Amino acid sequence: MNILYLLIGCSILLALGFLAAFFWAVNTGQNDDMETPAMRILFKEDVPEEKEGER
Repeated sequence: MNILYLLIGCSILLALGFLAAFFWAVNTGQNDDMETPAMRILFKEDVPEEKEGER
């Protein structure tokens, strides 16, 4: 029965940790732009090719 109290306490602490991480992400603007990352794959980025003698 004592292990049940320990598991309930650990699960509550874990849930509070996830809740704090969620509020931190919302307050720092992690989820402000939801459209650009999905469309970024459609655009080709120009990456300069390396020449053989430049290394």
